[in-house]
Amino acid sequence: MLLSNVQLDDGTQLAYSEKRDDGTVRVAVERPVGPSFDHAECFLPAVNWFNVEGFSTDDLDFLTEFVRSNAPFIFELAERQKAGSAVSALAP
Repeated sequence: MLLSNVQLDDGTQLAYSEKRDDGTVRVAVERPVGPSFDHAECFLPAVNWFNVEGFSTDDLDFLTEFVRSNAPFIFELAERQKAGSAVSALAP
């Protein structure tokens, strides 16, 4: 499950997963283009993009910098989500 993180001025949305057992967080990016979307994904902390459709090299350079700049916040939210999931799994 991915949780929305931020929406940029051009409609690009970034979402993140809960922190995974290997310590990484999956980040997915979508940008509306007509009736469809451009899409890209990476894992923090490495920020190596995969499943890229429609984003240019310049777009990915901007997104890389944006994700790296916000990585501490994304990791904090992802860790809270994982802790919240564990707590709700234990609830009666």
